[in-house]
Amino acid sequence: MGTKRVSNARTRFRHPTTSNTVEMMIRAALPNDVPILVQLIRDLAAYERALDEVRITEEVLGEALFAPEPGLFARVAVSGDDVLGMALYHRNFSTWTGTAGIYLEDLYVRPDHRGRGVGRSLLVELARLAVQMDWRRVEWSVLDWNESAIEFYRSIGAVAMDEWTRYRLAGDALRDFAGASEVDESPLGNDQRMTP
Repeated sequence: MGTKRVSNARTRFRHPTTSNTVEMMIRAALPNDVPILVQLIRDLAAYERALDEVRITEEVLGEALFAPEPGLFARVAVSGDDVLGMALYHRNFSTWTGTAGIYLEDLYVRPDHRGRGVGRSLLVELARLAVQMDWRRVEWSVLDWNESAIEFYRSIGAVAMDEWTRYRLAGDALRDFAGASEVDESPLGNDQRMTP
């Protein structure tokens, strides 16, 4: 994601309203983390009532994270050998600010480690990365019924982009629309690669 290196962050967090303390390290995911990341993705999807939509495999996730030019990045919160939570993200770009940023695809903390600063620590790590790289934004989406997450995001200074509505073109609608053009059946011309 650039030439600057971001070191692993070791953190000890004491929750302000409880005596719960967790010592953890936030680090970049490693190839041997892929199976647990897939499980955490499935756990998140189950929480979001969408487990039947998950198609990711260990092979696909491993390739996305560890290809020569990865399209996805991950940070994990670990305590000893235990992965407590994850942040999966990719770089985006704002034509208005003229800089890259981070789009947080998935933030998930195992239920038995919630309320102990794990999610906050993962978000702090992404914020530090953005600041170090001189990027202007960290963005994400949240389900409108997830009140506890919304409250948490507001507490850290995140602002809801209520004036924007997110759209998605997928499945049959995507295929139908892609086939609708009569102008050119090969929009990529002779170069059949689409580079990000």
